[in-house]
Amino acid sequence: MDSYSYNPRYLEKNGEPWFPIMGEMHYSRFPADQWKESLLKMKAGGVDVVSTYVIWIHHEEVEGEWDFTGNRDLRRFVQTVGECGLSLMLRIGPWVHAEVRNGGFPDWLLARPFPVRSANDQRYFAEVDRLYKKIFSEVHGLMLKDGFAGAGAECSGPIIGVQIENEFGHCGGLSGEEGESHMRTLAGLAKAAGFDVPLYTATGWGGAVTGGMIPVMGGYCEAPWDQRLTDIEPSGNYIFTHERNDHNIGSDYGFGRGITFDLEKFPYLTAELGGGLQVTHHRRPIARSRDIGAMSLAKMGSGVNLLGYYMYHGGTNPKGKLTTLQETRDTGSINDLPELSYDFRAPIGEYGRISDTYREIKLLSLFLHDFGSDLCRMPARIPDENPLYPANRTELRHSWRCADGRGYLFINNFQRRQKQNDHAGRVFAAPGTDLSFPPLTVRDGEYFFLPFNMQIGSAVLETALATPLCVVEADGGLEYVFYTAFDQAEKLLKEGKAGELYRFKDGVLPADVRIRTLSRQEALDAWKVDGKLVMHSGELYQDGSDAYVDALGSATPVQFSLLWNEGGKTVYDIIVPEWTGDDAVLSLSYLGDSARLYEQGSLIADNFWLAPELNWDICLRRFGKGKAHRLRLEIQALAKDDRVFLETWPPMENGRACSLNAASMTPVRYVKL
Repeated sequence: MDSYSYNPRYLEKNGEPWFPIMGEMHYSRFPADQWKESLLKMKAGGVDVVSTYVIWIHHEEVEGEWDFTGNRDLRRFVQTVGECGLSLMLRIGPWVHAEVRNGGFPDWLLARPFPVRSANDQRYFAEVDRLYKKIFSEVHGLMLKDGFAGAGAECSGPIIGVQIENEFGHCGGLSGEEGESHMRTLAGLAKAAGFDVPLYTATGWGGAVTGGMIPVMGGYCEAPWDQRLTDIEPSGNYIFTHERNDHNIGSDYGFGRGITFDLEKFPYLTAELGGGLQVTHHRRPIARSRDIGAMSLAKMGSGVNLLGYYMYHGGTNPKGKLTTLQETRDTGSINDLPELSYDFRAPIGEYGRISDTYREIKLLSLFLHDFGSDLCRMPARIPDENPLYPANRTELRHSWRCADGRGYLFINNFQRRQKQNDHAGRVFAAPGTDLSFPPLTVRDGEYFFLPFNMQIGSAVLETALATPLCVVEADGGLEYVFYTAFDQAEKLLKEGKAGELYRFKDGVLPADVRIRTLSRQEALDAWKVDGKLVMHSGELYQDGSDAYVDALGSATPVQFSLLWNEGGKTVYDIIVPEWTGDDAVLSLSYLGDSARLYEQGSLIADNFWLAPELNWDICLRRFGKGKAHRLRLEIQALAKDDRVFLETWPPMENGRACSLNAASMTPVRYVKL
C-alpha cells in the first residue's frame, strides 16, 4: 500500500520526495465511453494524479433528483482512474467556480432563505453535509486506504486527496477567522461523511483562507476574465520569484489580497497552473504551447514541487434539465462563456485530441519522472539582481535549484507577447562550486534549464549545454537522453559537435555511460514506453502491454452550401459523409464572432472565433461512429466596432466578417505499435 505525506518543502510518496504532475479533467464534461482512452493519454503525457471537480449542479440540478449516470457517473470515473494506474485528487466543492452556472451551485440552493457561502449558517452547512454524504456514497471503498484491484494487480485506492471549496475568501465567502472557521467546518463535514485521505488541500491565492489544509497555488498566462478590451499587463508568471501568489486569478470576483497561510509550513504546490485559457466572449487571448511551457519552467525555477494543470483536458458542458449550465452574465457573472464548449485550449482538447501544449509539458514530465525526486531536495536560489517585474525586457531572468554542490540553472527569456533582449556571452557561476558554464547566448523567446555536477551512472557531468530529458533502456544498459533547448546548443548538434555540449569531471566520459542527444523537435516527439524511447510525432498511449499511435488519413473536402445571410447571421447546410476509422475530425475554417452547430434542431457544438489560422475542429465519434450527418452551421457576424478583445482581427467585408470558407474531414485510426 502506498503512503503519502508532505513536509514544508515537498510531497512524499512511500517516504521519498515526490514531484508529481497533476492534470484536471471533468468527467461530467466528457463522454464516459472515452474516459479510459483520455486518461491513458494523460498518463502518457506524464500525469500522475488526475484532479476533478464534483460539480453540484451537474448532479442535483433539481432538488432531490440526484444524477450519477452516464457521463455523470462519478464512481465509474474514479474506478477508471484506478484501472489506468493513476491517482485522484477529488475536489468536492461545494462551490467550484469552473466557469459553471452559479459556480456549481444549483439554482434551488440560491433560492433558499439563508446566506449561501457568505456566512457560517448551519442551514447552509446542512445542505453541504447532505452533498458530501451523497458524494461519499458514490466513491465509498475507493479511498487510498481501501486498496483497489486495478491496473492488473491489487494496489492502493485511487483517491489520495480531497480539495475543500475553491477560492474561499477570494472569490466570495468569508475572510479572517470567520473564513478559517468556515473551511474547518467544511473539512470536518467531509471527514464525518467518510472521506479519509492523507492529503486535504485548499486553494491559497488571493487572500483565500485554507482552514489549515495544504494550500495549492495557481497561475495563468493571461486573464480572459479581465474586463478590459486591450492588451493587459505582462504576466508575472514568467518571473523567477519566491512570491507564490498570482494576484490576477479570479480577479473577476475581486483582486487578490495576498497570502493567509505560513509559507514556512507548506511546500510550494500548484493545482491551477493554466494548461491553457478558457476564453470569454469579450476577451479571447490565445494560450499557445510556448506560453505554457515557459510559465511551467519559471515555476519550476521558482521552487514549485508539484505542477498541477487546470485544465489538462478540455470538455463540453452537459445539457441541463432546466437551464444551460455555463457561466453567464445573466446569472450574475461578469463573463459570458460558450454554452457548450469548455475546450480551454488545454493539452488535451474538448474532443480528446492532444495539442502542442501537451508536448511542451511532456518535456518536463519526462524529466521529473526520472529526476524529480532529486529536484525536490533542491531549494530555489533566486539571485538578488534577478528582474522583479515582467515588463523588464532588458535583463536576463535566471535562477538556480541546487543543494550539496549540484543542481540546475534555469533561464527564461520568454515573456508572452513581449520581445525580450538577446544576451550574448553570459557566464553563470554555479553556487557552492568553482564551476562556471561556458559563455551562453540566449535569444528572445528561449527558456531552458541546464545541469551542473549531475551524477549520470559512474560519471559526473560538471556542466552541459543540453537539457536532461529522461533515462531509458538501450542495448542492455541505461541511456541518458538530453536535448538541445536553445539555439546555441542546437547549432552545435547540427554541426556534428554534440560532444562539445558536455563537460565531464576529469574530462572523460566513462565507457559505461551512454548519452543520446536529441534536437528540441525530436524531444517533443519523444515518448517513453516500457522504459524505452519511442519517437512519434502524433498521439501515443499505452494500454497494458500494448501501445497505440494515431494514424491520420488524408483530409477530404466536405460539401456545404449557403442557406441564408441576414440579420447579422449566416447559415450553412453541411453534408458530412459516412467515414471509417476510430474517429474523424471535421475542420471548419470560418470568420465571424462565434458559431453554433446543429443536428436535427439540437445544438451539438459551439465556438468563439479566435484567429484566422485556427480552424474549429469537431471530432465526430461522439455523435455516432462512422455516421453521416446533415448539419446546420450558424455563424454570428463580427463587426469592426464590436466590444471584443482579439489578438488578431479577421479580414472584413463592409465592416464585418461572417463566412464559412472551407470544410474538410480527416479520418483517424489508432494502430498498435
